[in-house]
Amino acid sequence: MYSEISMLAYFVVLFLTLRDVRIFKRTGYRSYRKGALKGLAASTLILIGAIIVETQLYLGLLIVFIGLYINLKRGREQVFIDASNLDRFLGKTDYVKKVKTKCKDNTRI
Repeated sequence: MYSEISMLAYFVVLFLTLRDVRIFKRTGYRSYRKGALKGLAASTLILIGAIIVETQLYLGLLIVFIGLYINLKRGREQVFIDASNLDRFLGKTDYVKKVKTKCKDNTRI
Protein backbone atom coordinates (compact mmCIF):
# COMPACT_ATOMS: atom_id res chain seq x y z
CA MET A 1 0.00 0.00 0.00
CA TYR A 2 2.81 2.44 0.81
CA SER A 3 4.47 1.85 -2.53
CA GLU A 4 1.23 2.87 -4.27
CA ILE A 5 1.06 6.05 -2.20
CA SER A 6 4.65 6.95 -3.03
CA MET A 7 4.10 6.27 -6.73
CA LEU A 8 0.99 8.45 -6.65
CA ALA A 9 3.10 11.23 -5.12
CA TYR A 10 5.64 10.72 -7.92
CA PHE A 11 3.03 11.05 -10.67
CA VAL A 12 1.45 14.12 -9.07
CA VAL A 13 4.81 15.88 -8.85
CA LEU A 14 5.61 14.87 -12.42
CA PHE A 15 2.27 16.26 -13.63
CA LEU A 16 2.84 19.56 -11.81
CA THR A 17 6.33 19.76 -13.27
CA LEU A 18 5.06 19.28 -16.82
CA ARG A 19 2.38 21.89 -16.14
CA ASP A 20 5.06 24.36 -14.99
CA VAL A 21 7.09 23.64 -18.13
CA ARG A 22 4.05 24.34 -20.29
CA ILE A 23 3.29 27.61 -18.50
CA PHE A 24 6.94 28.68 -18.76
CA LYS A 25 7.01 27.96 -22.50
CA ARG A 26 3.86 30.03 -23.03
CA THR A 27 4.68 32.98 -20.77
CA GLY A 28 8.43 33.03 -20.20
CA TYR A 29 8.08 33.75 -16.48
CA ARG A 30 11.20 32.67 -14.63
CA SER A 31 9.33 31.53 -11.52
CA TYR A 32 7.70 28.74 -13.54
CA ARG A 33 11.08 27.71 -14.93
CA LYS A 34 12.46 27.55 -11.41
CA GLY A 35 9.41 25.55 -10.32
CA ALA A 36 9.92 23.09 -13.17
CA LEU A 37 13.57 22.58 -12.25
CA LYS A 38 12.65 22.06 -8.61
CA GLY A 39 9.98 19.62 -9.74
CA LEU A 40 12.53 17.57 -11.67
CA ALA A 41 14.77 17.32 -8.63
CA ALA A 42 11.82 16.49 -6.39
CA SER A 43 10.45 13.82 -8.74
CA THR A 44 13.86 12.15 -8.91
CA LEU A 45 14.07 12.09 -5.13
CA ILE A 46 10.51 10.78 -4.82
CA LEU A 47 11.23 8.01 -7.32
CA ILE A 48 14.29 6.97 -5.31
CA GLY A 49 12.15 6.99 -2.17
CA ALA A 50 9.47 4.91 -3.90
CA ILE A 51 12.07 2.30 -4.77
CA ILE A 52 13.44 2.26 -1.21
CA VAL A 53 9.93 1.87 0.26
CA GLU A 54 9.94 -1.75 -0.91
CA THR A 55 12.87 -2.64 1.37
CA GLN A 56 12.89 -0.04 4.17
CA LEU A 57 9.46 1.45 4.70
CA TYR A 58 10.18 4.42 6.95
CA LEU A 59 13.34 5.54 5.20
CA GLY A 60 11.61 5.40 1.82
CA LEU A 61 8.63 7.40 3.07
CA LEU A 62 10.97 9.96 4.63
CA ILE A 63 12.71 10.44 1.28
CA VAL A 64 9.32 10.76 -0.45
CA PHE A 65 8.22 13.43 2.03
CA ILE A 66 11.49 15.32 1.62
CA GLY A 67 10.89 15.30 -2.14
CA LEU A 68 7.39 16.64 -1.63
CA TYR A 69 8.77 19.39 0.58
CA ILE A 70 11.29 20.36 -2.12
CA ASN A 71 8.43 20.65 -4.61
CA LEU A 72 6.53 23.29 -2.60
CA LYS A 73 5.17 26.01 -4.83
CA ARG A 74 5.88 29.50 -3.63
CA GLY A 75 4.96 32.92 -5.02
CA ARG A 76 4.18 33.01 -8.72
CA GLU A 77 2.96 35.55 -11.22
CA GLN A 78 -0.73 35.54 -12.02
CA VAL A 79 -1.17 33.86 -15.39
CA PHE A 80 -4.81 32.76 -15.23
CA ILE A 81 -7.19 35.67 -15.65
CA ASP A 82 -10.30 34.38 -17.41
CA ALA A 83 -9.62 30.65 -17.34
CA SER A 84 -11.93 27.81 -16.43
CA ASN A 85 -10.98 25.19 -13.86
CA LEU A 86 -10.01 22.72 -16.59
CA ASP A 87 -7.75 25.29 -18.24
CA ARG A 88 -6.06 25.99 -14.91
CA PHE A 89 -5.66 22.26 -14.28
CA LEU A 90 -4.04 21.71 -17.68
CA GLY A 91 -1.94 24.88 -17.54
CA LYS A 92 -3.45 26.61 -20.56
CA THR A 93 -2.41 30.25 -20.64
CA ASP A 94 -2.19 32.98 -23.21
CA TYR A 95 1.09 33.39 -25.01
CA VAL A 96 3.05 36.37 -23.73
CA LYS A 97 5.48 37.74 -26.25
CA LYS A 98 8.19 40.11 -25.14
CA VAL A 99 8.67 43.02 -27.49
CA LYS A 100 12.30 43.79 -28.22
CA THR A 101 12.96 47.39 -29.06
CA LYS A 102 15.92 48.96 -30.76
CA CYS A 103 17.86 51.98 -29.60
CA LYS A 104 18.86 54.82 -31.85
CA ASP A 105 22.18 53.15 -32.64
CA ASN A 106 20.42 49.90 -33.76
CA THR A 107 21.35 47.87 -30.68
CA ARG A 108 18.82 45.77 -28.88
CA ILE A 109 17.78 46.49 -25.35
